[in-house]
Parts: sequence; C-alpha cells; structure tokens
Amino acid sequence: MSVDPDRARQLRRRQVHERQAVVFGVLLASLALAGLGAAAVYTDTVDVPFLARDFSTPSPTAGLAVVAPCPPAGAMPAAPGAVTVNVYNGSGRPNLAGSTLGDLTKRGFVAGATGNAAPLKGVGRISYGAAGVASAYALWDHIDEVELQLDARADATVDLALGEGFEGLVPADEVLVDAAAPIPAPTGCVPLEQMTPVPVVGPAPPAAEGEAAG
Repeated sequence: MSVDPDRARQLRRRQVHERQAVVFGVLLASLALAGLGAAAVYTDTVDVPFLARDFSTPSPTAGLAVVAPCPPAGAMPAAPGAVTVNVYNGSGRPNLAGSTLGDLTKRGFVAGATGNAAPLKGVGRISYGAAGVASAYALWDHIDEVELQLDARADATVDLALGEGFEGLVPADEVLVDAAAPIPAPTGCVPLEQMTPVPVVGPAPPAAEGEAAG
C-alpha cells in the first residue's frame, strides 16, 4: 500500500506543531507559576523557610574598637559643672577643639585644656579613669556614637578626642538626662572591674597649624 508523500509531510508537520504547542504550553505555565510564587513571597502571602533566615549587616559604628565599661551599679549622673573636659583635635580640621570646648562650657562643663590628637577615625573617643566614670557618661550624653575608653589616670578629668566623623554636639534640647536616676548601662558594656585600663595618652605634638588652630 503506497502513501501519498504530500499527505505524509502534512502529518509530520502537524505532529511537530503539536509537540511545539505542548512545549510552549508547559513553559508558559511554568513562568506563570513562578510569577505567582514570587508575588506571593513578596507580599508575605506565602512563607518560604529558606528565605526566612535573618541576615545581618555590620553595624555602622565608625570603627569603635574599645568596649565601653559599665557604670558602677547605682552610680548617679554627674552635673556638668562637676566635669572638667580636655578637648583634643584628631580630625584634621582647624579650630575644632577650641570651638567644641566653647560649646561644652555653654552647657555648663568646666573648660580644661585643648590641643592636638593623633589622627582619629570615627566620631571620637572619651577617655577617663575609674574616678571619672560618672563624668565620662555625663559627657557621653552630649555626643552621638562616641566611644568610651578607660585609662589609668587617677583623677576625674575627662579627655575628648575628636575624630574625622565628628559633626557637632547633640542638640541641647535632645539631651535627656534624669539626674534622679542611676546612669543606664549601655548594651554590651563590660563591668569596670573586669577591664584593664590603657595607658594615659596625652595630646599629640602641635601640627603645622597648631591647636591654636585646633
């Protein structure tokens, strides 16, 4: 029995077209399901366990390398008038130490010395001894993201070294200190007795412009 060649070609074309239609139909259905699934996840309609893991990003702490000592239990805030502050300029910007100390004295702090500091990244560092814990935390309330460093000084004076990221004091009306409540301990602080004080670091030698320009 002979088969018409034209008829055979038409059958083959039909079979190819049918297979193509099936393949394209499966692809379109898969894309539609994927789109619906993505929309459901995006709108939280469906929970996907492996996407529910917590991903953390580094905290932008401006490179604070020193762990803050906790204030002693029950320690009360120091009044600004009882805190002597030395301000040192490690930012590289002229006149910053003098102007910042002037701003602090307007808030009641007692003016100490000004000078240069070694170049310092981040906002800055408050250095103090065991006798100056309450003084350091009183100053800390006025500066965002400044680190605290316990050193071996014997008196209650506080040094403030200003870094490249220092942009000014916290607005006075945003400094909320309850003079009748103990100093709150910052998260992650270390008990004072568990810390080893670092050596006292004095002001750096005058730069070319000098801290007369600091």
